[in-house]
Amino acid sequence: LGKVDLDANSFTSEELKQALAKMKESEKAERKAREEEVRKKFRPIEQLKEEFEKLNMKIETDYEIMAKLISKFNSSASTLDEKVAALYDLEYYVHQVDNAKDFLSMGGLRLVIEGLNSSEASLKEHSAFVLGAALSSNPKVQIEAIEGGALQKLLVILATEQPLAVRKKALFALSSMLRHFPYAQQQFLKLGGLQVLRSLFRQKGMEPLHVRVVTLLYDLIMEKMLLEDSQHGEQMEEKIQQYQQVRLVLGVVEQGWCALVPNLLAMPEHDTREKVLKLVGVLVAFCREHYRGDPALGTTLSLLRSEYEELAAEEQREGDKDGYFRELLGSINTIIQELR
Repeated sequence: LGKVDLDANSFTSEELKQALAKMKESEKAERKAREEEVRKKFRPIEQLKEEFEKLNMKIETDYEIMAKLISKFNSSASTLDEKVAALYDLEYYVHQVDNAKDFLSMGGLRLVIEGLNSSEASLKEHSAFVLGAALSSNPKVQIEAIEGGALQKLLVILATEQPLAVRKKALFALSSMLRHFPYAQQQFLKLGGLQVLRSLFRQKGMEPLHVRVVTLLYDLIMEKMLLEDSQHGEQMEEKIQQYQQVRLVLGVVEQGWCALVPNLLAMPEHDTREKVLKLVGVLVAFCREHYRGDPALGTTLSLLRSEYEELAAEEQREGDKDGYFRELLGSINTIIQELR
């Protein structure tokens, strides 16, 4: 290779000028290409401003959206599918406590309570679904719903020939209405609610509802017990007096639930057994004589104890000392101990 002469004196001034001009042109072209690339990636600020303005114009409040959905549901021009779609969307909004209160003030609650009477199973199902969502932990809506006759309508759905999906949503709405609302619990008992729930155990195809009923009864019994054991303020005293009017356990014992509930321990799912064991554990104090005289229950509990001893041991070998199966085993042992 020949030696490259880097001495500036070897270039004429004209050549240097041309070289500099070429460098500037090259830089200019590169900068232009970069700007073009940036322009392709990002829109101009004017365009962005315009788009944001359009977007802001389109943003609707939850209140406005619910008003449109209620209107769609209530319109005689809407098809069945459109009404169901409106209810489906409303369920999402009324979960929020403030939205549920707005839903009430707009007349939406009255409409879904009326929807429980629909001859269309899908409207009945989704009306119950929206009702249940609006009732969840919302005392104001609970009071309005019971005054609007929702409790009777839900019990009618559960007591009559209806598709499982409809009854499932009706039971969800009933559970939402009864929880933490002693007045509703009292009315439920007066209207024969326990008999209605018991009838679900005599019908084929209603098995998926059994564990939901057991969970509801357990929650309602525990709700009252925990309140009676809590610190008593003036407000709490009033609530305790309300709960004293709710004779739920008495109704459960009188109507044969002592015999009915343990039968569900034959179910194979651990989750179902767990919920049934919780209720049996609470009922032991009130059903003790019945349980002691039930040889089938004694056999079932012994078999379950053997099964869960093995599962708990396996759990422990895997390093889980306070595992799920150990907890279930504890529940079984407690019940066996109570019945000795």
